[in-house]
Amino acid sequence: MFRLALVLLFAIAAPAAAQPADDVLATVVRVEVKVPPTARSAATLGTERRGHGVVIANDGLIVTIGYLVQEASEIQVTGASGKPISATLVGYDYESGFGLVRTAIPMAVKPIELGDSAELAERQQVLVAGYGGYKAATAAVVVARRTFAGYWEYLLENAIFTSPPYAEFGGAALIGSDGRLVGVGSLYVADAYRGGERYLPGNMFVPIDRLKPILGDMIRHGRPQTPPKPWLGLTSEEHRGRIVIVRVAPDSPAARIGLRSGDLVLSVAGERVGNLETLYRRIFAVGPAGSTIPLKVLQGQDIVDVNVPSADRYSYLKAGPTY
Repeated sequence: MFRLALVLLFAIAAPAAAQPADDVLATVVRVEVKVPPTARSAATLGTERRGHGVVIANDGLIVTIGYLVQEASEIQVTGASGKPISATLVGYDYESGFGLVRTAIPMAVKPIELGDSAELAERQQVLVAGYGGYKAATAAVVVARRTFAGYWEYLLENAIFTSPPYAEFGGAALIGSDGRLVGVGSLYVADAYRGGERYLPGNMFVPIDRLKPILGDMIRHGRPQTPPKPWLGLTSEEHRGRIVIVRVAPDSPAARIGLRSGDLVLSVAGERVGNLETLYRRIFAVGPAGSTIPLKVLQGQDIVDVNVPSADRYSYLKAGPTY
C-alpha cells in the first residue's frame, strides 16, 4: 500500500516525471565514512559517520551533506545491490553545506535529475528518501522557506523546511513531484514551522539550486573558487536578544585573540547584533577571509573591543582535498 501511495504521488502530481519512482529511489545510496582522530571535526562530528547520498552523474558522482564527508579518510557507498563500493572525496563547500564523493566504479543506476528548488513553495508535497527504497521513503510537506542561521557560523538563504521529521536526515534526498532532486537533508529542527506560538518539528534541507553554480568548481578544484567568507571559530547561541559564545574552536582566530565560552558579542564593526543571522551578515560585510573583524564583547563585567584577524575555514581543516 505504501509503495502504491508513492507511485501515485509521482503519477498524479506530475504525469511526465523525469524518472519512474523505482528508478528515483534507486539513486539514493548509503554513505559510510571514517575520519582520522586527529581531524578538526572528529571531536564534534565523530570519527565514524553514516548517512545518505544521491547519484547525480553517470561516473558515480554523488551529492551528500558536507558534514558527513568533511575530512574523510575512507568512504564507502552502498547502492541497491547491497555491495559496498569504495569512494573518494571530490569536493566540499562549507558555505552551502554540500559534499561530493565519487565511487571507484560507476553506480549501476540512472542518475537523478536536478530540479528547480526555487519553485518549491510552502504547502507543496514532497518525498523524503534515504537509502533503502520504498521502506526508507516518506511523504512530507514544505512548511517554510526562510533563512537558516546555524550556531557554527553558517548562514543559508532560502532553506527548505519540511514536516513531519525524517529521523535519518543526513544526506537524505528531497524529491519533488516530478521525480527530480530539489534538496539534500541537513538537520532536524524543532521549529520547522513557526506559526505564532505554534511550532512543528521537521527537517532543514539545503536547496539543490545552491549546488548548480558551484558544481564545476567543486569537481575541478574541491571547493568553489569564489572569495571565502571570514571565519572566526565561534559556536554561538541566541539568548534574549544577545549572542552568547558557547565554544571557541582550538587554535582558531577567536581562540588566539582571547575570546572564550560565556562571552557575549554585542556588536560587529560598531553595529549591534542580537541574533545569529545579523551577526553573520555583519561579519561577512566587513570583507573576505583574512579581514580583521572588530567586535565589542562583554567578558564578565567588562566590555572590551577586540579585533579578530579572520581566516579561511578550509585552511583550518587537517584532512580532505587539497584546496
